[in-house]
Amino acid sequence: MRTDRRTPMTRTVVALAALLALSTAACSTEDEMRGVDPAAGSDTAAAAEPGEFPTAVPAASGTVSTDGLVTVLDDGDGPELCTAVAESLPPQCSGPPIAGWDWAAHPEHEDQAGTKWGSFALTGTFDGTTFAVTEATPAALYDPMSQAPEPELDTPCPAPAEGWGVVDPAKTSQEAMDATFAAASALPGYAGSWIDQPLDPGVENGVMDLSKVIINVAVTEDVAGADAKLRETWGGALCVSEAAYTETELNELAMELQKLPGVISSSAADDVVQIGVLFDDGSLQEWADSTYGEGRVEISSSLLPAS
Repeated sequence: MRTDRRTPMTRTVVALAALLALSTAACSTEDEMRGVDPAAGSDTAAAAEPGEFPTAVPAASGTVSTDGLVTVLDDGDGPELCTAVAESLPPQCSGPPIAGWDWAAHPEHEDQAGTKWGSFALTGTFDGTTFAVTEATPAALYDPMSQAPEPELDTPCPAPAEGWGVVDPAKTSQEAMDATFAAASALPGYAGSWIDQPLDPGVENGVMDLSKVIINVAVTEDVAGADAKLRETWGGALCVSEAAYTETELNELAMELQKLPGVISSSAADDVVQIGVLFDDGSLQEWADSTYGEGRVEISSSLLPAS
């Protein structure tokens, strides 16, 4: 059995820009909520120079599908493909408008207080502003097996000659683990921390066997010094590795990239800033590579070429 468990300190997820727009909807226009500049052409992303932010969501040249199930919602102003949903009742939503949608043709939805919504996998065309539906599969008929698994976060250090194990049982407790993560976050050049479980952790009655986990900490400087510091509190398996960027540097870049058009999510870890957007035809990734260097920013699209 192979599992990974990430601590709250491991992946710093920056607030979703689209969801933040919901909370400020009273002073934002619909186009601002969707992250779309109606005055900008769909080629703006491709034409943006390095360092100059693109101002429009690219248009798709062919048929695209949503990456899994999404919420379609209509609060009376027309149906939307939700990129962010506020968990109210009825829910609130932000996202691009949907064309070609008929609720009568999609009875698998809820209707309350004048708002209709449902969960569907969609296929259609996207012009940079509006999603035109050609096919909709309701949640009850959707096959989740098509979804890719979340990538694992592994231990980068080579295994010791004697194998991963406990060096000091007295320092292998939940209290010791908490103290170690607290100490890690205060290290110079702190870049992140996580737990790797290369063995069955043997969880029993909700308690994890900490002798079978590896605490990972990444720093940008003085790896040996960081290792010695963390050994003051942790007696289990430990890997301290070198990173190129601090957690603060990555999070600042993640926040900056929330200005990208159609941004849905942003996170930072492992020397990479990961940005989720409504749609990227490749021009946003090309711009990020030119602006920040290849490999520092990874952009994923919610709309994918239809298979």
